[in-house]
Amino acid sequence: MTRFGRTIVVMGLVLGLVAPAARTVAAQEPTAEVAPEAVDPHKTQGEAEQNQIDITHHIGDSHELEIPLVGVVELPRFAPIHVGGLTIDLSPTKHLVFMLLAAALVAVVFVLSAGSIARAQARGRPPTGFAGAMEATALYIRQEVVLPNVGPHGEGFAPYLLTLFFFILAMNLLGLLPWGATATGNIAVTAALAVIAFVVIEVTGMRTLGLKGYLKTIFYLPEGLPGGIGGTVLKVLLLAVMTPIELIGKLAKPFALAVRLFANMTSGHVLVLALIGLTFLFKSYLVGLAASLLATGVMVLELFVAFLQAFVFTLLTSVFIGLMRQEH
Repeated sequence: MTRFGRTIVVMGLVLGLVAPAARTVAAQEPTAEVAPEAVDPHKTQGEAEQNQIDITHHIGDSHELEIPLVGVVELPRFAPIHVGGLTIDLSPTKHLVFMLLAAALVAVVFVLSAGSIARAQARGRPPTGFAGAMEATALYIRQEVVLPNVGPHGEGFAPYLLTLFFFILAMNLLGLLPWGATATGNIAVTAALAVIAFVVIEVTGMRTLGLKGYLKTIFYLPEGLPGGIGGTVLKVLLLAVMTPIELIGKLAKPFALAVRLFANMTSGHVLVLALIGLTFLFKSYLVGLAASLLATGVMVLELFVAFLQAFVFTLLTSVFIGLMRQEH
């Protein structure tokens, strides 16, 4: 458990540096005007805007935090860094704050759980309560997800994959809280997670298969090809066709991981906000009641999706590592 906790802290710091660096500075564009006739032809532009919910503002990243009983708090701004023709803004944002909060939360939870479990074992008793639940969850992911898919001697990957699961889960759940923000609803965050997974997968292949074996996963030729001039021509043609396919396959795996997590966590929040917006649009108690019931149902589904997406990301990463470790 101690090694697990250390891995959480390291991964949180790495993602804290990578995710904001993936976002370039863009000029603030004014919010598009709302057509008054979309709500009421007799209303002014200002009155029409009051009946709208700015969905982009609620799901997007920003340089401010909304804190209960305090209000809007501006985050510090740093001067952008210019690298060649690229301008990079490393100023902290709302999603970065909640991402680091998730890393700190998971680290604290498991450090305290490890201490509780150690005390229970010292008394010769099984762990109970919240610590027992955390241990059971970690053991399930390790025994049923990580080890069967990574393959023999895959214990060394368990700390990283367990960290991945609980870190993503914490970010997903924090986004369901009032005034919270879903860091995994930011493509820069999910891309950073996917890049780290890609590096782990490819480095694993290099270490397990060796340089020659790893190159075969890129320059793939099936066994049993004929020799001679005809065989040489066939090999060249196969390499010309299969090499781009293998490279696309390697890049498609992290791309699918990043987009799947981002899209699933964003779509649910958009749907909830759209349903709530119907209340302000129609100004009807009946519509408001129906929209509230539907939004509540979607939020319950979002809770399930938060666990599911953390599980799927961890499962697929385990499968990709296991496939890379096998000789092709």
